[in-house]
Amino acid sequence: MNTTSAATASAVTFVWLGMVLAISFLEAPLKFRAPGVTIPIGLGIGRMVFRALNLVEAVLAAVVVVAVAVGGAPAATVGLTAAVVVLLLVQLVFVRPRLNRRSDRVLAGEEGPRSRGHLVYVALEIAKVAVLVALGVSLLTV
Repeated sequence: MNTTSAATASAVTFVWLGMVLAISFLEAPLKFRAPGVTIPIGLGIGRMVFRALNLVEAVLAAVVVVAVAVGGAPAATVGLTAAVVVLLLVQLVFVRPRLNRRSDRVLAGEEGPRSRGHLVYVALEIAKVAVLVALGVSLLTV
């Protein structure tokens, strides 16, 4: 793989990883513990933050895909790139819309059991973190 593509993809991958770790595993759970933050306020903030994060993730994913594609990456790196893109797409296409519908109902005052969709989203985030680490490491070693 050419060094410019590898360096670009590696840097973008680690920025992406840092954003996911900071938002999903630090900001998201802590906002509900802040004084005065109600469930509706927390959900409203969370929706805005995750909408922005997912938009940035899509841009970062596109940059990584292009860098890997033009850089002549080895098959393992291509596979890891495909895996992280698939994880992101599953979150955006299948899980986020369900979470948005659920939060709409909660914001409208509906009560019910906790959402399992959040557990699915968290599991996908954990998998995405693992793949981003592996991808970043593989890009550093090409």
